Amino acid sequence: MNTKRVLPLLTALALCTACSSPRAGAPTTAFTGATVWDGTGSPAQANTTLFVRDGRIVGMSSDGSVPEGVEVVETIDLSGRHIVPGLVNAHGHVSGLWAEESIVDDVERVRGDLELFATYGVTTVNSLGDNEAVLEARDAATPHDPRARLFAAGPVVTASNPEQARADAQTNADAGVDWLKLRVDDNLGTGTKMPWEAVQAVLDVAAENDLRLATHLFYLDDGKRLLDMGTSMVAHSVRDVDVDEEFLRMLRETGVCYVPTLTREVSTFVYGERPDFFDDPFFTKHANAAEVARVSEPAFMQRMAASPTAAGYRDGLDVALRNVKAVSDAGLQVAMGTDSGPGGRFPGYFEHMELWMMGHAGMTPEQVLMSATSVAASCLELGDRGVLAPGMWADFMVLTEDPLEDLENTRSLEQVYVAGQPVR
Repeated sequence: MNTKRVLPLLTALALCTACSSPRAGAPTTAFTGATVWDGTGSPAQANTTLFVRDGRIVGMSSDGSVPEGVEVVETIDLSGRHIVPGLVNAHGHVSGLWAEESIVDDVERVRGDLELFATYGVTTVNSLGDNEAVLEARDAATPHDPRARLFAAGPVVTASNPEQARADAQTNADAGVDWLKLRVDDNLGTGTKMPWEAVQAVLDVAAENDLRLATHLFYLDDGKRLLDMGTSMVAHSVRDVDVDEEFLRMLRETGVCYVPTLTREVSTFVYGERPDFFDDPFFTKHANAAEVARVSEPAFMQRMAASPTAAGYRDGLDVALRNVKAVSDAGLQVAMGTDSGPGGRFPGYFEHMELWMMGHAGMTPEQVLMSATSVAASCLELGDRGVLAPGMWADFMVLTEDPLEDLENTRSLEQVYVAGQPVR
């Protein structure tokens, strides 16, 4: 059994001793007056100043003091606001689907997706299934770009033949992906699962290339087998039955993170009628009009309303909600992920919907926000984000209302900063 553990939650702070230092002489900006929740689970601190130089936090103060050696050249007054770390999406998809229609270059379209994610406060996306343009956009990005930071898995490996599965996985590895991704699912009995021999072939490639493997699954028994074989991430909820003590024990022993992607289930049935969120100003402000029109076509809605598959996934969502609460109650690592990005899964807004749904499942606001910040960063082994502390990237959201009081207050998002730079 794979005993490799994901980084413990707070080691991100220790790891950042190895982060690259801000450039000497770079100007420092002070973000003053806000109540700052740092993502570690510590209480929020009122009237706190973040000192940011060259994209990183170089100091924090709640007593008005300025760190030694820091010369502030700009002050941004955020009095009365709330600052929380930027959201880290452990399972999304980036393709360029969501960029403005006027953009035709594939790489620029990917950047358009990343800007949309960032506009909603999603400052890191782990794209688990994407195309060549995504890798090009990742490689061309700089750490100071005011867009979501990107990790990529390349095409999902689906081959049923072990030799072909190995070859496809190796092609991804040779392209320089950050993760590998495969599917073990029969789409509610309408398809054929990837054979276990092919799964093992991909796991072998992952081990040989020092890559982590995320696995799409649906069934509890498959989840157990994948954990036993060495998967690095449970990339969707168990949705057939309630999780049991054996599954929870296996999560605990392996340290593998559980990524619920509740909004993925929503997208499979919600357009059978006009969804309420189409009237949410937080949605409509940045909604892709063409995609809204597509899923609103009467014929599309009628097909979804009549689909037995849609009904099956609706039932699966009820199970998924119980299971995310069970995993959280067991003290295990739940990392926010959405599977957003394909058609009907609106990037940015769906991340906030995921937070609200995790709260509806019974997790506390603090548990949910940690899942979407420090826990997700830890699960992805990213030691330079997810919490607000000296040495970390200055990726954060500014809200007018406190999300720790009510997760729905994430709708009060006022501004997003990536590397201390305002988004849009």
